Amino acid sequence: MKLFVLSGGAAAGVVKGLQTEFEQSSGCQIHGTFSAVGVMRERLLAGEPCDLAILTQSLISQLIDSGHILPGSSQSLGIIKTGIAVRAGGVHPDVNSRPALIAAFRQASAIFSPDTEKSTAGIHFMNVLKSLGVAEELRGKFQTYPNGADAMQAMVHCASPNPIACTQVTEILYTPGIELVDVLPKEFELATNYTLGISSGANNPEAAKLLAQWLTGAASIELRIKGGFELPEA
Repeated sequence: MKLFVLSGGAAAGVVKGLQTEFEQSSGCQIHGTFSAVGVMRERLLAGEPCDLAILTQSLISQLIDSGHILPGSSQSLGIIKTGIAVRAGGVHPDVNSRPALIAAFRQASAIFSPDTEKSTAGIHFMNVLKSLGVAEELRGKFQTYPNGADAMQAMVHCASPNPIACTQVTEILYTPGIELVDVLPKEFELATNYTLGISSGANNPEAAKLLAQWLTGAASIELRIKGGFELPEA
């Protein structure tokens, strides 16, 4: 039995962390696709196989309204903030104010981020740079990828001597070779509620419901906390 999951990249670490145990317990094989939430929404709307979607709370609500996600099936995995990262062993710059952020980005040899048009963190990051007045100045340093996980992997292996990145903290903390400097300053804070929902076109709704319980319940608490999720109140 196959269970198809379309998910924002920020939740990849939780799904993959539970995958082996869930498959052995349920006899159901997870086929997960992880990318920017906007891309995942488009794939769902285009009819790609999906039993369970993990997107932002607002997108799940929209998909419930449009009939693509079952009403009453939405559950929160937790809140994810957006942060600044460097390669392991690199200098951790001050990023706690507008001037400090500008200086950190100017001093970096390359700037890594997820898609600045379709990913939650990427769109927000571009808006931060525009607010700081340095978006055009720094454009030549941009290294963008479909999602934050891909961006972090690329930064680990890049030849650039002093790279910096901005993406959701889960994608930073789940990537070996990358270190979280800090979350964005309060002025620029982005706290995203990642929420799952069962597809109205699910071929295996019962298996999707079971996976939803694993992803939002006790089985995943340690994984979610380790990855930077702020868990919803019980």
